[in-house]
Amino acid sequence: MFIGQKELMTYVMAVMTNFASGANEVVVKARGRNISMAVDVAELVRNRYLPEVKVANVQIATEKLQGDDRRTIKVSSIEIFLSK
Repeated sequence: MFIGQKELMTYVMAVMTNFASGANEVVVKARGRNISMAVDVAELVRNRYLPEVKVANVQIATEKLQGDDRRTIKVSSIEIFLSK
């Protein structure tokens, strides 16, 4: 699940829906300024709604993206692996 500009609870509900439909693992991904929202989504799901869900792994990286003016920019990214 890639975190973008929508409301926080939209992503929380999407993660919970994936687990309810039988998924054993959900990956929450984000880049740049949305990293903090990805952490918030994972923590809300884990602490408030589905306490049986655990953080299996967290990966951080730097991705190279092309900007509008064809420059290469580096953006931080995170992947949070949630599992039952």
